[in-house]
Amino acid sequence: MSWFSARSWFSAGSGHARYAWGQQYSGRLQGLRGAMVIARESRGRRCQAGQGPLAGVLLLMLALPLLAACGASGFRPLHGPTASGENLSEVLASVKIDPIPGRVGQKLRNQLIFETTGGNFANAPKYSLNIAIRENVTSTLVQRSGESLSQVYNLDASFELMDLKSKKTIVKGTSYGRAGFERFVSAYANVRARINAEDRAATTVASEIKNRVAAFLSTRG
Repeated sequence: MSWFSARSWFSAGSGHARYAWGQQYSGRLQGLRGAMVIARESRGRRCQAGQGPLAGVLLLMLALPLLAACGASGFRPLHGPTASGENLSEVLASVKIDPIPGRVGQKLRNQLIFETTGGNFANAPKYSLNIAIRENVTSTLVQRSGESLSQVYNLDASFELMDLKSKKTIVKGTSYGRAGFERFVSAYANVRARINAEDRAATTVASEIKNRVAAFLSTRG
């Protein structure tokens, strides 16, 4: 066999091999497409079956407990009308905040007055809120020399809400505020960082107490 005939035979053989491989790949691709079409049609039939009467009954059974929870004794929007029909903002504005000793106590009281009145004038008091606070500082990142690179200011506030008409405590609890701050070489910077942490903790506690008192008063008839 000459070199030219051998080259022609090899080229023809390679062409046949490529043609056979292409046919095999095309067959596999068509089979894969067919499987995807069948799966899509099957999924569509399942979705259509789920839209039948049985699915509607199941959805209704699942929704009934949620609807029952929205009754008079269940879920109630916090900032909607109270159980007595009064506007919650008007009820909160009738809460008198008793004085709290100390700078942080004054900051907490001022923030609570703003939270309950929204910056408006307070209504005639129907409730009295008494708060006692406890403060401490925890050192963190303490070095071998005993110096700490940061501290955490802790504020615990115990509160009692009294009905002025019956003179009875109707709700009480404790709220907690935590605020970290760094320590600096400058004494002035340390004082400012501590004051900032105290204010942040007081704001957090005031918001939590207001929400807890509001949640209780919204259900009071």
